[in-house]
Amino acid sequence: MTFARIWRGRTTRDKADDYERYWRAHGVEPLQRRGALAVQMLREDRPDECEFVTISYWDSIEAMGAGPDPTRTHHLPRDPEFLIDLPEHVQILTVLETHGTI
Repeated sequence: MTFARIWRGRTTRDKADDYERYWRAHGVEPLQRRGALAVQMLREDRPDECEFVTISYWDSIEAMGAGPDPTRTHHLPRDPEFLIDLPEHVQILTVLETHGTI
C-alpha cells in the first residue's frame, strides 16, 4: 500500500521565488533523504499570492517519521518569514491506483 502526504502553503508573490528556492533545499530534499518513494512540488501563481503544494509518497504512515500525529505539520525554520499562515495539518491519502507517468 502507498500513502500520499499532501502539504499546502501560501506566500505573497514578492516572496514566492525566494521561498521556492528555500523550500526545495530544506523541505523537499530532506524528504527524499528520509525515504520518500517520490516527491512532487507544485506551484500556482495567483495575482496576489502563490500556493505551494508538496506531495510525498510513502510505503507506510510510519515511514513518514511524523510522530504520534502524522497529520501534524512540521514547519521549516523560516516558514514564518515566508508563509501567509502556518497550516497545522497535512492531508494523508491512500493511493488506490496510478496510471501513466508524468
